[in-house]
Amino acid sequence: MDVKNAQLAVDEWIKNHGVRYFNELTNMAQLTEEVGEVARIIARRYGEQSEKESDKAKDLGEELADVLFVVLCLANQTGIDLQEAFDKKLDLKAKRDHDRHQNNKKLK
Repeated sequence: MDVKNAQLAVDEWIKNHGVRYFNELTNMAQLTEEVGEVARIIARRYGEQSEKESDKAKDLGEELADVLFVVLCLANQTGIDLQEAFDKKLDLKAKRDHDRHQNNKKLK
């Protein structure tokens, strides 16, 4: 599914299962919470912190999907075409960062 269709799917979900979008500040707080859950898994599973038994069953993909869902909500409610914004960003990064990363000795 492309980003545009993902935005439409989230909007349909809100219309069919939710009452309305949470306001932007609430969604920003939710996004922060979801990113924190991703950070907890990464820090414990891939970082130097030990992973608690209760955290071993947590699904990183599910948590990343939670982040994406809230990002799509924010894009929808603020009128952002995230597909267009993403395409522009990817093009910018390709032009701006190609040589920088190719010439970065730390990445060799």
